[in-house]
Amino acid sequence: MIIIGEKINGAIPSVAKAIAAKDADLIRKLAKDQSEAGAAFIDVCASVENSIELETIKWLIDLVQEVTDTPIAIDSPNVHICAEAIKFCKKPGLINSVSLEGDKIEVIFPLIAETKWECVALLCDDTGIPQDSEKRLEVFAGIMKKAKEYNIDPSRLHIDPLVQMLCTSEDGINTVVEVIKEIKTQYPEIHVTGGASNISFNLPVRKLVNQAFLVLAMNAGMDSAIIDPLNRDMMGMLYATEALLGQDEYCMEYIGAYREDKFGQKK
Repeated sequence: MIIIGEKINGAIPSVAKAIAAKDADLIRKLAKDQSEAGAAFIDVCASVENSIELETIKWLIDLVQEVTDTPIAIDSPNVHICAEAIKFCKKPGLINSVSLEGDKIEVIFPLIAETKWECVALLCDDTGIPQDSEKRLEVFAGIMKKAKEYNIDPSRLHIDPLVQMLCTSEDGINTVVEVIKEIKTQYPEIHVTGGASNISFNLPVRKLVNQAFLVLAMNAGMDSAIIDPLNRDMMGMLYATEALLGQDEYCMEYIGAYREDKFGQKK
């Protein structure tokens, strides 16, 4: 599983407070802890007003890179901010994200085409979020057409099938599961990602719903996730699921992660 560490996000109250107070130590600690917990990318999302977003993202990226060489996931709804922030990163990372909405792909894909940068692509367009699998797969086809146009290999893409709140969904996660399975059938080498915590908004004991979702999504083919790698229960569920799915030969990754104190009762 490709873990995209979600903890450095200004939408989280404690991080918003740290950003406002320029608490560099907290940001460094979050970056270091997530890297040591197994994050493949450290997501950096400022969640501040537009006028200071770029300078804030630069500050965050610089702090992350002081303590770890784990690649950065530049996270902003403004693709122009993402494009500008690329120059602050010491190595290729992940753009989070593009879609068929507006000119997002036309801004990012040409910029990363001849690089090793990877990219999250959301299955939505100018009409919003499609509510059925057929329409989401139509958006997916459009994204892949653009990827081919810019010579971006599918293995560099992380497709987000759009995980929505379970409590307002008419069919649970059936649509998401169907979309994941079809994407992986068409392009086995492509990555499928998503924010696991999105599923549990407005529900009690959210961590249980998040963990159950992760198991179902991984079984469908999800191999990338925006999660909290410091959540020991979630990490244990992730390693156990990989072992049960036959993705961990002789459970060596599971055993190794336990010995490295990544899950279970803290040693």
